[in-house]
Amino acid sequence: MNNGAECYSRFLSGDKKAIEEIIRDYKDGLIFYLFSIVGDIHHSEELAIDTFIKLFSEQPKFKGEGAFKTWLYAIGRNTALDYLRKCSKRHEVSLEEAADISGEESIEQSYISDEEKIRLRRTINKLKPEYSQVLYLIYFEGFDHSETAKIMKKTKKQVINLLFRAKGALKKQLEKEGYSYDGL
Repeated sequence: MNNGAECYSRFLSGDKKAIEEIIRDYKDGLIFYLFSIVGDIHHSEELAIDTFIKLFSEQPKFKGEGAFKTWLYAIGRNTALDYLRKCSKRHEVSLEEAADISGEESIEQSYISDEEKIRLRRTINKLKPEYSQVLYLIYFEGFDHSETAKIMKKTKKQVINLLFRAKGALKKQLEKEGYSYDGL
């Protein structure tokens, strides 16, 4: 993956191809992160597009205080929260609909090919939205606690506590479904 901050700087300097590199490098992860917020893959794709449109049209200033990816995901999170406020009602995806999505040639299949990870991902999506978000950011995207705190607008301690509760809830849900994972 390219350095997003360097690409964004090139874009701001007039290199329009640099935004294409940013989209290519970050779109899949951003879509799945947004999915953990809105619960609908199609809306997540639209919100990711909206996030990149904000970069293109508004050209917000990246101060370089953290990782570019953290900054981009925070913009995506704010876009998703604005969307949820407008809708004022969160759309839940049922397990049957999630199975239908996985049956299609989708981004999720290309991104997560291992059957166990798909099962784990579905189980994570059954958890409270905050639990789903923190687990996704830490374990699927590889953010550390500080970066996750910035994205979720929480303190590092709140993220650590939230992660602890999320792992407990995930373990309980997996056991309820007949699975056991030693790593939790």
